[in-house]
Amino acid sequence: MSARGKVERLFEQACEDVYRYLILLGLNPAEAQEATQEVFLRYYQALSKGDSIDNERAWIFRVAHNYGLNLRAARRRTLPLEGVNVPGYAAGLDEALIDDQRKRLLETALARMSPQERLCLHLRVQGLKYREIGEAMGVGTSTVAKFLQRAIEKARGVAGEY
Repeated sequence: MSARGKVERLFEQACEDVYRYLILLGLNPAEAQEATQEVFLRYYQALSKGDSIDNERAWIFRVAHNYGLNLRAARRRTLPLEGVNVPGYAAGLDEALIDDQRKRLLETALARMSPQERLCLHLRVQGLKYREIGEAMGVGTSTVAKFLQRAIEKARGVAGEY
């Protein structure tokens, strides 16, 4: 398959996942959209140069992670969910209050997690295996397991506080 065909196939499969991850990382929607395009452009460039990429999905998330962190640092962003609209706020007062509480719980849990824990959790939710997450982050599978365990414990702790 040509480099263009590989990029198009992976773009169709993972574009939304990369975009959502960049939002979670702290980029605003416009930045996340531009960064997503940049990630796939870099993937195309790597394939065009003849680079061998064994795990494409892990590779693009690693590039998205590094690129997103660089953008965020350049813009001094600190809150990962700032500016994200949660659907359902117009559904009714009770539903809006419940949605608001869920959003606060999620924000609190994510704020207590380290960037590595958030990344591991997000990549796991996206369906990546521990080995793939480790490749994307440049760590071993035992480290991935520790990050995920800590993230889950922190989320449970926040849920138990309310």
